Amino acid sequence: MTEKTLTRMDLSEAVFREVGLSRNESAELVENILTHLSDALVAGEQVKISSFGTFSVRDKAARVGRNPKTGQEVPINPRRVLTFRPSHLMKDRVAEGNKR
Repeated sequence: MTEKTLTRMDLSEAVFREVGLSRNESAELVENILTHLSDALVAGEQVKISSFGTFSVRDKAARVGRNPKTGQEVPINPRRVLTFRPSHLMKDRVAEGNKR
């Protein structure tokens, strides 16, 4: 398994090669898509990308946690968390990649 991370630059380079936009236009397109996705999530909307997966925001209630080292109880504040649920096609594709 490689330790490579896919970056915005990698995405814009792929758009440049596949679509044929200029490098600047490709970078701007990727940035606009990511901004639109994040704005939708901040607004509490669900983002579904067909054949990839669904991003959603979940509200978690306040609760009492415990420090595993000391056993001391610690309050955990309510918060919003980002969740991702991959599509079945993505799960299958990743599983196939593990067999190689």
